[in-house]
Amino acid sequence: MSNYVIVTESGADIPPELAKRYKIEIIPMHISFGGETKDDMTFPVEDAFEYYEKTGILPQTSGATPFDFETVFDEIHRQYPQKHILHLAYSAATTCSYQSALIATDGRDYITSIDTKSVSAGQAMIVLSMAEYLGENPKASLEDVKAKADSLISHIRMGFFPGDLAYLKAGGRVGNAAFLGATILSIKPLIEIENGKLVSTKKYRGSIASVAAKLIRDYTKKYQLRKEKLALVYSGRLDDTLKEIASKAAYDCGFRGILWVRAGCVVSTHSGPGGFGIIGLAKC
Repeated sequence: MSNYVIVTESGADIPPELAKRYKIEIIPMHISFGGETKDDMTFPVEDAFEYYEKTGILPQTSGATPFDFETVFDEIHRQYPQKHILHLAYSAATTCSYQSALIATDGRDYITSIDTKSVSAGQAMIVLSMAEYLGENPKASLEDVKAKADSLISHIRMGFFPGDLAYLKAGGRVGNAAFLGATILSIKPLIEIENGKLVSTKKYRGSIASVAAKLIRDYTKKYQLRKEKLALVYSGRLDDTLKEIASKAAYDCGFRGILWVRAGCVVSTHSGPGGFGIIGLAKC
């Protein structure tokens, strides 16, 4: 039995069956619809899309609060007083969750909080890899656990195409001229995670199916991704044709297994439906 309990936020988009298998505790982030705030994961992602379509206003996302963390931390410690809590946080550069967790750890020396500098399926890959590591090394020292997490964080690579640029425009992340130009020319901006921040790095042109396959090939070559792990993330509903094309491209590149991750409300609210991304671990 492991000496650790892993905690992460709902924004990691970890599939429920995997969270259950690895006994990962999930703390909800929050979504505000006008004057009403809901916990992430308590409603369908489609509710956020429908709200925007009806009102023209994007729901607002926010991180977990210190109280959210204190409640979960204290309950875990009550149940497992001898175990150390390992919190693998949503990127501190994008939300307040990590800082909230640090506030909650005050006076609780049985907790270690680490900024994964990743979001969504990128964070999920780190969390799940750490769960596998602790399953194989249940008595690992805290120093070894920190070193393993730091190594994963430094090697994670994530890039994705937003599903609907109208969502980025509504959120003030793209101007009107850029939105119109990209729409007319069928341009897909690639968003990558760099040191915890979301950065537009490259532009692809074509249908989402064609650029998805090209992204997989480009990412595999550019970052020399390790072939044992690959995650593909999507927002909204997954088109069967896209899944078939992307899966074939991944297997053609030599990947032995693929984890499909559906983005939750935190990321989907900004991406819109129809987004697609790739997450892997670089060799160096």
